[in-house]
Amino acid sequence: MKSSRFQRYLLPGIIFQSAVIAGGYGTGREIVEFFLSLGPVPGLAAMAVATVMWSLVAAATFEFARRFKTYEYRSFFKKLLGPAWGLFELVYVLLLLLVLAVIGAAAGSIAQETFGLPYALGVIVALGAVAVLLFFGSSAIERVLAWWSLALYVVYAILLVWSLTKFGPQIGETLAASRLEGSWVLNGIRYGGYNLSAAAVALFAIRHIDTRREAVSAGLLTGLLGMIPAFLFYLAMVAHYPAITQETVPSNLMLEALGSRAFQITFQIILFGTLIETGTGMIHAVNERLAATWSDRGRELPTWARPAVGGGFLAIALSLTPLGLVGLIAAGYGTITWGFVAFYIVPILTLGMWKLRTAQTD
Repeated sequence: MKSSRFQRYLLPGIIFQSAVIAGGYGTGREIVEFFLSLGPVPGLAAMAVATVMWSLVAAATFEFARRFKTYEYRSFFKKLLGPAWGLFELVYVLLLLLVLAVIGAAAGSIAQETFGLPYALGVIVALGAVAVLLFFGSSAIERVLAWWSLALYVVYAILLVWSLTKFGPQIGETLAASRLEGSWVLNGIRYGGYNLSAAAVALFAIRHIDTRREAVSAGLLTGLLGMIPAFLFYLAMVAHYPAITQETVPSNLMLEALGSRAFQITFQIILFGTLIETGTGMIHAVNERLAATWSDRGRELPTWARPAVGGGFLAIALSLTPLGLVGLIAAGYGTITWGFVAFYIVPILTLGMWKLRTAQTD
């Protein structure tokens, strides 16, 4: 059965966005750390750098995966890097553990600050839901990520429109007073770099793509689909600059300023779901890699193994969550960026392009 236009052009980008958001930008903490801390206008410029970076690398990645039929990261990086493919996996696993810890910390903070529940309960519910969703496999994960992402776009759009209505003059004045200066190019590269791990998460969706045009178009759209919610969120955050940069969960300050408890609860429920999306997507990439390894040996990965693998990663991540949301994002993400630049971004834009050009055309 031929895949739908949605599956061919939009699904990879939506899965990418689902894997990106809960690493910190859903709470606003990551946006503060890499963008708003520079100032309102430099932050927007850094977002533009990251968006272009995402689109170009995703386009190259999706076409490489389509052309060589590498739908999980093990076969993809074996084809790209040869025997050195394990270097990518090492960096990916380190990031996976960090992201799961951030998800746990964010879930605990949301449960505590929004609902008055124990911090540990938020951590356990979010990470437990990841393990449950992993049990159902690729098709179920595709559906959940697509529908929850749609709900996310809706609540982010409402948040921006409401913020513009209530705080429009403050947003305009704050942007007008800001100047383009500082390390906005470097921060855009740093942020774009480690988040491109999400392109590896989306590889399983490239099975729906048949032509080079579809792969490149899906890749170029990926940068926009990944950054649009962050852009909407960012503009709303500008109304509360610079005070918002000191918040552990900046979204709470914004929602409380709007004065609607109902919308605050709705937003945080959607955000809580995105935490589950990201954890599921990143662990699913590991499961797809393991399934391919078993297939090469003429065996099928047992159904129970998928949540079991997830459970192992989640157990390790639990030991990191006491470091807290701010500390995890500030200390971990910026450092691990350079591993992805060295073992993924530079190779796919150089060696990967050369291999595509020298391969037989189809």
